[in-house]
Amino acid sequence: MSTTLNIDFVSDVSCPWCAIGLSALEQALAAVKGNIAAELHFQPFELNPQMGPEGQDITEHLTQKYGSTGEQQAQIRATICQRGAQAGFTFKPEGRGRIWNTFDAHRLLLWAGKEGAPGQQHALKKALLTAYHGRAESPADYAVLLACAEQAGLDGTRARAVLEGGEFAQDVREREQFYNANGIHSVPAVIINDRHLISGGQPAAVFEQALRQIADGA
Repeated sequence: MSTTLNIDFVSDVSCPWCAIGLSALEQALAAVKGNIAAELHFQPFELNPQMGPEGQDITEHLTQKYGSTGEQQAQIRATICQRGAQAGFTFKPEGRGRIWNTFDAHRLLLWAGKEGAPGQQHALKKALLTAYHGRAESPADYAVLLACAEQAGLDGTRARAVLEGGEFAQDVREREQFYNANGIHSVPAVIINDRHLISGGQPAAVFEQALRQIADGA
């Protein structure tokens, strides 16, 4: 008999470790398929909620935020590309170029989760991560967001109305406040059955072991 787990994947489109974590989680779910199923929900988290519409050069941003040098950033980027390859996610080797505001992307994701068909929110999340980390496209650009929505099989006309009308803004803020109030201050944060937390872009083996242990105790 298959056990179904509820998984809340708290993350930001601008987070490379979220792309790695999601791909690794997908590998783990494929490995346990037939024994364990998952209802996967994507929850909002903004790493840079105050980022302006013009964005910021990524090297400048990381230096200001973390004090890292260009050489250190290059080393981290190489590690990210390597980990991404292991998880099946391809990063743009030269990096993202700029960091952007992701609030509208989160609004679109919440809409997809509420009004989309099963699997479409997941497909949109993957499309957004690939657009940003794989092609260095801006998740603040409505044209990029609409292309991702249509790629995920969502209705483009409705997606445009959501973006232009400001829908789901309060929903995003409330969910962000909820997770922040419950101790989520970094991402990815993978919460299983509202009780078990797995933090960071873990390898597939770590996710698989956790899924099996939680399912056994469910």
